[in-house]
Amino acid sequence: MARILLAVAALIALAATPLRAEGFHTIESRSGFLGLVDGRSLTRTGVSLAVTPGGEIIGQAFGRPITGAWRWDGRYFCRDMSFGTRKLGQNCHLVQVRGRVLRFIGDRGAGDRADLRLD
Repeated sequence: MARILLAVAALIALAATPLRAEGFHTIESRSGFLGLVDGRSLTRTGVSLAVTPGGEIIGQAFGRPITGAWRWDGRYFCRDMSFGTRKLGQNCHLVQVRGRVLRFIGDRGAGDRADLRLD
């Protein structure tokens, strides 16, 4: 159990990164974000999830369900998410894109990052 929680924590909160990482461009709007994710999966090792236009987050990580809700607030993707029975809580992320990689940077761009591939 501790390994799973550690892996999820690593997924959600990787090392902090500068806002203008090489080759990444900031997503500025809800419509721009949905244009990238609508009908696609966001994946990385052990994780697959979808972000729906209706405000849901659904998927699995390491065999456990991921559920949640999201909204767009100004320039930020704000989510309230759970992994299995563990509530991860609310956080607003700056979202950046480079090719097929979406980078989510927590705490409105000042926090930890997670990179997910668009499939």
